[in-house]
Amino acid sequence: MSTESEVTVVHRPDLHRWEALLDGQVVGHADYQLSDGLATFTHTVVEPAQEGRGIASRLARSALDQVRQEGSRKVRPECSYIAGWIDHHPDYRDLLEH
Repeated sequence: MSTESEVTVVHRPDLHRWEALLDGQVVGHADYQLSDGLATFTHTVVEPAQEGRGIASRLARSALDQVRQEGSRKVRPECSYIAGWIDHHPDYRDLLEH
């Protein structure tokens, strides 16, 4: 049994972001804005003490998976992290606006 706490990612549409929670505390978030047919990702941040644990990657995957599941929007990655994540995960490139 692992003693390391599990990170949970939750969608907070009221705040226009996905949050990463560790022991109930927000340790990272991916911010977005919605417009007709587009989800624009503007910023991704992880607390410095939590960097290197894959939290930003989990935020990106959760957010993009939900965009895909909803099926009504394309993605504009203004956030450099989200843009780089999509570059490294080509199976998500179909979500990009053209």
